Amino acid sequence: MVKIELSDSHRATVGGQRVRRALPMRARRTVGAWCFADHIGPDRIGSGGGLGIGPHPHIGLQTVTWLVAGELLHRDSLGSVQVIRPGQLNLMTAGRGISHAEEATGHRGEMHGMQLWVAQPDSTRNAAPAFEHHSELPRAELPNGSATVLIGSFGGVGSTARRDTEHFGVEMVLGRGTCVVPVRPDDEHAIIVMAGEVSVGETAVVPGKLAYLGPGPDEIPLVATGSVRLMLLGGVPFETRPLIWWNFVARDNGEVDRAADAWNDGDERFGDPGSELARVAAPRRPWNPA
Repeated sequence: MVKIELSDSHRATVGGQRVRRALPMRARRTVGAWCFADHIGPDRIGSGGGLGIGPHPHIGLQTVTWLVAGELLHRDSLGSVQVIRPGQLNLMTAGRGISHAEEATGHRGEMHGMQLWVAQPDSTRNAAPAFEHHSELPRAELPNGSATVLIGSFGGVGSTARRDTEHFGVEMVLGRGTCVVPVRPDDEHAIIVMAGEVSVGETAVVPGKLAYLGPGPDEIPLVATGSVRLMLLGGVPFETRPLIWWNFVARDNGEVDRAADAWNDGDERFGDPGSELARVAAPRRPWNPA
């Protein structure tokens, strides 16, 4: 029997958009190197609406943006200007420091997707920032559906997207039936359902829940009674327990303090993404309220 740890996501609003935040949680900060997971929408977007997040900084992480519906415009301090649409991947590596903005494009209709973060290991987290856009991603066929491989390898196919640790992320779209997914016993895994319902062993998982599976199993049984769309995230347990605060993934309070002060002081470390949206200031830190 597969042992499942089921947790509730909490609701938040980001850039005017409703999200369900599955990671991080108090009891579970990471799954592999995955350290943040926002399920965006689904919401209807009218004229002038949509997600809008002004310039803000990151360190020590990669942002992974994946849309099922809608579109966004990405701008960053490297000079990247990129519209992302459904089925495409934006991957931004913060390293020692980057800033970016996510802007509405005027799209009307549904907005639905995932915003994920990957914690960078010590070997790369202080290196130069980077940005990648992947307009096409590999797909693996499943008995009752298909899987799109965002990062890493799955089902005999591999993504060319950069990864700094042994982690993977796939979107699975399943119809009614059973799918037994082979996995590496050394990895831990999370399942986030975006639409529909899937049973993992005997545990039903619906939107607003995160199903966690620790290392050990070499397969994950998924049973769908109807159409379901889900994210499967996995990887070797991360090398340390990272400090995740605001938009930073660090190792200690001092590192966060230096990054937050540099951003608020307009230090060139984070550059300027060139967005017309209002700049987002780093809030006061609970350990350093000055």
